[in-house]
Amino acid sequence: MSRKTKYNIHISRAVIPSFFTILNMFSGFMSILSSADHDFESAAWLIVLAAIFDSLDGVMARLTKSSSEFGVELDSLSDLVSFGVAPSFMMYKVGLHALGPIGTLSSAMVMVFGGLRLARFNVQLVGFDKDYFKGLPIPSSAITISSFILLFFDATTGSLNAAAAPFLPVIAVALSLLMVSTVRYETLPKFNKRGIRSHPMKFMVFALGVIITIVTLGKALFWLFIVYIVGGLIRWLIEHVKGLISPRKHGEEDEDVELSSFDI
Repeated sequence: MSRKTKYNIHISRAVIPSFFTILNMFSGFMSILSSADHDFESAAWLIVLAAIFDSLDGVMARLTKSSSEFGVELDSLSDLVSFGVAPSFMMYKVGLHALGPIGTLSSAMVMVFGGLRLARFNVQLVGFDKDYFKGLPIPSSAITISSFILLFFDATTGSLNAAAAPFLPVIAVALSLLMVSTVRYETLPKFNKRGIRSHPMKFMVFALGVIITIVTLGKALFWLFIVYIVGGLIRWLIEHVKGLISPRKHGEEDEDVELSSFDI
């Protein structure tokens, strides 16, 4: 008589956040395909969808208490596809290809500097929860690009608005440099009682931003991210002015100093 072998399949809780991370990567891939087909509106919205999945994988990781180094690495690989390669290719196809080598380099900067931003984040990661990021987060860069194209793309001509098109390479270079800078940017609020009690203003601002985006059907998304980006720059400037007025004492440790070759 043959014996029946029983196999016990164990599914880890880490599968749940990883599933959303994979959806993030898949959305980025679909965005690249849409850009290749010159469907730039779909490509832009797919990057926004990828960002939603990217935020949800973090939420799921906290809910299931399954944060891990594997999840961090998989998330970074997905982010490079969805928020590095996809927006770079979209910018190139929508208009930067017309600038020749300059357009190629400026569009590639978003991908290359986004990869440097992710690598720096991973090697300097201490714990899984932070109140702020150093450097513009790569999803924020990608959404800014996507919302710019959604706002100024003219479907009738199949190209960007003539007045907005010259700003495309400027946006590419500026966002790339901000990603590897030391400018502080707020993280998303934690959607739990402790997070809301600790940072009620952050939660209210985020909720207001979501409401404005929905009411305007996404047309205000670009300007909301401009406010977010400029706000970080203003805070960075104020902190540096205060530092010049009241310099730190010699030998005083600065816990925020980053030992990175890519800081500007």
